[in-house]
Order: sequence, then C-alpha cells, then structure tokens
Amino acid sequence: MLDHIGFTVANFAEAKTFYTKALAPLGLTVVMEVTKEQTGGDEHAGFGRDNKPFFWIGTGDKARGGLHVAFATGTRAQVDEFYTAAIAAGARDNGKPGLRPHYHPNYYGAFVIDRDGNNIEAVCHAPG
Repeated sequence: MLDHIGFTVANFAEAKTFYTKALAPLGLTVVMEVTKEQTGGDEHAGFGRDNKPFFWIGTGDKARGGLHVAFATGTRAQVDEFYTAAIAAGARDNGKPGLRPHYHPNYYGAFVIDRDGNNIEAVCHAPG
C-alpha cells in the first residue's frame, strides 16, 4: 500500500498557496510541515486529512526522476529488508533505516534512489 507521495517544487511558498487552494474542495489541508532546521536545509508541507499527510511538496534538489513514493510496511524489519534488497538490486542509499522523529516519534523509514533517480521509501509507523 502507498503511504505517501511527494515531489520538489520551484517556489515553495507559491506551490503551498496553490495546493492549499486547489485541494481545499477535496477536504485536504496542510496537516504537517517540516522546517529547514529539522531537515538541514529543505522545507516540506504535507497535505492530508485526519492528521495524516499523504501528499507532500518541498524544496531541494530535483532528482532526475523527480518523484518520491513511500510504501507502508507493518514492521520495522520489513523496512530493513526493503533497504537491503533495494541496495542489492542496484539502488543508491538515500537514508539508511532508522527513526525519523522530526516526522513523529515512531516514524521508522529507509530511503533509496532507484535507477531512474526516484526517491523510494519504505516506512513503518508502529512503535518498536
């Protein structure tokens, strides 16, 4: 199952305003923001509902493929297994498995860049 999707934008403020207006009729709002201080340089806005962001925009270098897709897992072990399998299949590391508490305390994810430059993630939201 997909957990969330995201991509970079040329002008964060303009894009955030655009999506805030365009997604309002769908009942989607900004439910989470990640600051430059939290990421070390980029900022992101997550749109969704019921406190669950699933559509993200953000700043940063645009990967050749330009897309970010995250797959939901049931366990942290599956995140680890995804990372190992993806690296073995030719992906490049973009963030080893581990906690990402700036998203939420139980956010455990791993990131790879696929052969086309897309940022692919596996994430587990369950505690321990």
